[in-house]
Amino acid sequence: MNQRNTPLTRASWRSQRANHKRRYITGFDGLRTLAVLGVIIYHLVPSSLQGGYLGVPIFFLISGYLVTYLLIQEFETHDRINIKSFYERRVKRLYPALVTMLLGTTAYITLFQRSLLVNIRGTVTTNLLYVYNWFEINHGQSYFDRFNGESPFTHLWTLSIEGQFYLVWPLVVLALLLLVRNKFRSMLILLALAVVSAVAMALLFDPNNLNRVYYGTDTRMFAILIGAGMAFIWPAYKLRDDISSAHRMLLDAAGLISLVAVIYMFFTMNGQAPSTYRGGMFWFTILSAVLVGTVAHPGSDMNRILSNPLFDYVGKRSYGIYLYQFPVMIFYEARVKNIGNHPLINSIIEVILIMLVTEASYRWIENPLRRYQYRNTFRDLKRILSNPGSHRIASTISVLSAICLVLTMTGFVQQPAAPKQTALQKTITKRQSEAQKKNAAAAKKQRELAAAESKEKHDKAVAYAKLSKADKATAKYYFLNADELNTSKNTPLTAIGDSVLLDDSGDLQKVFPGAVVDGQVGRQASAMPGVISSLSQRGQLAKNVLVNIGTNGTITQDNADQIIHGLGPDRQIFWVTAHVPTREWQGQVNAMIHKTAKKYKNVHVIDWYTAAKGQSSWFVNDDVHPNNTGNRHFTSLIAKTITKQLNADNGKK
Repeated sequence: MNQRNTPLTRASWRSQRANHKRRYITGFDGLRTLAVLGVIIYHLVPSSLQGGYLGVPIFFLISGYLVTYLLIQEFETHDRINIKSFYERRVKRLYPALVTMLLGTTAYITLFQRSLLVNIRGTVTTNLLYVYNWFEINHGQSYFDRFNGESPFTHLWTLSIEGQFYLVWPLVVLALLLLVRNKFRSMLILLALAVVSAVAMALLFDPNNLNRVYYGTDTRMFAILIGAGMAFIWPAYKLRDDISSAHRMLLDAAGLISLVAVIYMFFTMNGQAPSTYRGGMFWFTILSAVLVGTVAHPGSDMNRILSNPLFDYVGKRSYGIYLYQFPVMIFYEARVKNIGNHPLINSIIEVILIMLVTEASYRWIENPLRRYQYRNTFRDLKRILSNPGSHRIASTISVLSAICLVLTMTGFVQQPAAPKQTALQKTITKRQSEAQKKNAAAAKKQRELAAAESKEKHDKAVAYAKLSKADKATAKYYFLNADELNTSKNTPLTAIGDSVLLDDSGDLQKVFPGAVVDGQVGRQASAMPGVISSLSQRGQLAKNVLVNIGTNGTITQDNADQIIHGLGPDRQIFWVTAHVPTREWQGQVNAMIHKTAKKYKNVHVIDWYTAAKGQSSWFVNDDVHPNNTGNRHFTSLIAKTITKQLNADNGKK
């Protein structure tokens, strides 16, 4: 490390040259295991590990570090970097599994889920060219949107960023070594670029559309750059294991503290919170870099702590596990409709299926083709076809590949025209816009109702006036009697929720004209305190609040307490149970809602789950968002539950 400020002349490079034996850092397999487990658990149960998506920066960090230090080592040893050889190794390592996944997944959806063929030509082509992340920004769905035709390719944006990195990085490293010729300055340049990337993420952050900052190469590159910068001043092949006990203790302490911090942030850093993109993810990467640095050091015990047969097995297959996870999850969950009834069993089955597919790919595709000489392809195909019996595995793979290729081409031809939005997205967007337009009038209505209630001689005849012809039609449509409709019409209400609430907003505001609706696609419980605070500041938080949250992830006791405390004890809170049979967290969410209602006297349950259970005709294809019939029953249940409670409370006074 004392050479960090020494100019790297060609003579000094030669003097530093040695037969550095590449040390395989087994602890990196432990880090890869930690990263891929975080991602898998996040995709299965997002709110149980709401920061699991942070496994991706760890992958980026390790890639930046390893690739850079290997290139530096090659230059120090041979006075050159064999760029052609570098590209060949990367292609052999990454392409076989990627092509297998693309062909297999496209073949499957061509046969069984043709609705997912939208944009399939662009999806496959941009993945093969490693520019899919930019395609996804303009054509894809949000990474956090779980219900609008979720694509089995969404997660591949990370591979495109890595592919772009591999394409330019040998040239960048060579330029730094030949032109800057100083390792410490090279590190500072890369760190400065990392800061620029993090600042770009903060500046471009848009809470209504995360795609640009989440998928963009420029906004995600800081993790790779930090790893690369570390390689210049902390290369594993030059670190010594004969260090003092004090230095060893310092390294181990830094490693353990950073490991605990990383795991803590896995549990706490919400992927939709502004703070995540305004510095949070950057500081997570810095902490992860400390962890990577201690694992890389042979004098630290962190490498041993993160090395064991299980981590070794999973870490070596982490690329395949990451690659195949989404197709397996999406195809499985499309076939098994009542996942929410047995979440643990279904999650275990999904993980087993992912591991089986990964192992088959690792054993019969990735490993053999990593060492394969592709110039022998036609010769070997001829040999297999002439005597398939003696090459059973190879012949089987060849036949399956041919079938998948034909089906993929069929899918390309049958690709439907891409709608700007799915039918469900169009409906939700339209109703969200309509709700926002009505909110101003609803807020005014709330103030009028509040003023009327404060009068000592409130004219109760208003509340129970004879129904007009239009009111009678509304009452009949929503299965309400005169008392229920009149109470609803004269009840100030604030409704806060996710896309299910948005889907119903038009119906809800017909029955509750004094209802302000605040909904957002993909909203989770952790975002509620901020929403409540914003509504309160705008004066749109009524004395009665409808909470419709729980569609997109689990709800912790802390989440529930923050929501109730944010609304306060003087408001009546009506919390709708979740109907998400296709998601593992349904049971946990509903149990927490009932538990919260028992804990707080002002919380009341609207049991949509029980009312809707088994009523498949009430929902669109995802079995989560109500159709027109479902919204009719949903609104009716809300109105009946709220009016019953309010009338009971008034009877006590």
